Amino acid sequence: MQFRRKALAKQQSPEDLDVPAHLARPQGRLVLVVSAVVVAVVCFWAVTGTVSSKVSASGVLIHPEGSYTLQSPVTGQVVTVFANEGDTVAGGAPLFSVRTSAGQKVQTVRTVAAGRVTALSAGIGSVVETGSDLATVERISSTGEPLVAVLYASGSDASSIPAGAAVDLTVQSVSVQQYGVLRGHVLSVGTSPESQQQITSFLGSIELGRQFSAQGEPVAVVVQLERSNRTRSGYIWSSTDGPPYPLPSTASVSAAVQVAAEHPIAWLLP
Repeated sequence: MQFRRKALAKQQSPEDLDVPAHLARPQGRLVLVVSAVVVAVVCFWAVTGTVSSKVSASGVLIHPEGSYTLQSPVTGQVVTVFANEGDTVAGGAPLFSVRTSAGQKVQTVRTVAAGRVTALSAGIGSVVETGSDLATVERISSTGEPLVAVLYASGSDASSIPAGAAVDLTVQSVSVQQYGVLRGHVLSVGTSPESQQQITSFLGSIELGRQFSAQGEPVAVVVQLERSNRTRSGYIWSSTDGPPYPLPSTASVSAAVQVAAEHPIAWLLP
């Protein structure tokens, strides 16, 4: 009790009124200043900085007009095939001859439009029925016609993709570690979802139609590839030269689309 009385008396002593109060130690003031600077920098970045987000989608490389499937108009046996896979054919050119099952009459099956034969579904000796698939032909007007990438994105993702957005394309058949990614930009975004039948008709492949519609009806996004006359492929890559060979049509790709950048403060605003 005696010690407590002395402590209280000293605390209430008038001599202590002139002693300046210490609000904080020097170390504490330094921490306070640093914290204030960090908060100021974060606030400045939230207002003036931008953050870009990406939309992922898969698709294929193809010529702009797509492909079509040539079907047999009769039931019979294929006796002649006039072209091989990879050949370029003119519109209306004979591609197959089929001997009908009713007799010795031979029916010539011609191409619907000029293009490149990407697949032969029937060969000499094959027995086909009316409506059977004979070949897939990719529509092209010339051998040097450039490719585009057609991506299939969900409706919600497609709605956030603006025309002109930058796109990085990973080509399945090209080593990313060695040659990098293919550069492009969004040319157009579809206005409505596409059914499996529509996708199959455009790509000329039932398998691709099923693949891209497995998660519902997607929206087609057309990407124009950046051209270059200094690379063997004819397109711009993230590496200097890209692969030393032409890109194959119908090659599978996965894409990262750069959507519009936002200021971070927008995330906090209603």
